[in-house]
Amino acid sequence: MDARTVDLARLVALIAEEVIAASQRPRSRCACHGAFDDCCPVRLQGVIDAGAARLGFQAAGTVPAGVAGLIDHTLLRPDAAATDFEQLCREAADHRFATVCVNPYWVAFCAARLRGTLVGVCSVVGFPLGATSADVKRLETERVIADGAREVDMVINIGALKSADLRTVERDIEAVVDPCRNCGVISKVIIEAAYLTDEEKVTACTLAKAAGADFVKTSTGFGPSGATVADVALMRRVVGGEMGVKAAGGVRDLAGLNAMVAAGATRVGASAGVRIVSEARGGRGGESPASGY
Repeated sequence: MDARTVDLARLVALIAEEVIAASQRPRSRCACHGAFDDCCPVRLQGVIDAGAARLGFQAAGTVPAGVAGLIDHTLLRPDAAATDFEQLCREAADHRFATVCVNPYWVAFCAARLRGTLVGVCSVVGFPLGATSADVKRLETERVIADGAREVDMVINIGALKSADLRTVERDIEAVVDPCRNCGVISKVIIEAAYLTDEEKVTACTLAKAAGADFVKTSTGFGPSGATVADVALMRRVVGGEMGVKAAGGVRDLAGLNAMVAAGATRVGASAGVRIVSEARGGRGGESPASGY
């Protein structure tokens, strides 16, 4: 769908339908997880089955390719230095993570070091507050793509969303999605769920889907909290099977990754990727320079 042809009244109707449907679902508590029953991973059997097919966690003695391939190996600390990014890229190439996720300044540096590997470079736009203008986000997107980014994670204009200024949010997302689409680059929309009501999460995901984004993403990792199973399940329910869902912030072990995938995540942003892969092998894991995201 071309976001320029999206009628605002239809968009609002879609959002209203999702909100009404969510409010009418039974909200009993699941005794085994203390989560609402429509968010508990055990009750999302269809999603779990799909996740298991992707991951193959039962393969003994080896790390399933899907485990590392789900992870954006992330280093977004402001004090990270060149040696940290050298290590990040070595780890990503060794473990075959999906991407390294870095701030714009480090995109060219990482792209040069990962050339010839299957690991991509992901960068962030409007990060971490989302409060830059749409034209600046477009320029930032074009620059990181020129420097070698193959995936772009943008932060929505959170304040505009909370002000119910849906046109601004839609154009904000389009400003990043359009250049990504033109260059064959994957776009991910960070909704920063910790700041939003459930209704606002539904709205943000619906706008991202209408704009043609490839993924919605839970968090920057710099907000008051990171990914939750409930948020991932809600986002998956809204975007359906056509889009990816990325869980980011606070996923630090294999159990956490499993829970997010069971809830519907198809990508995980984590600084603890080495530890997660080591756990999948049966080891204890180690620390990365990105630790703490």
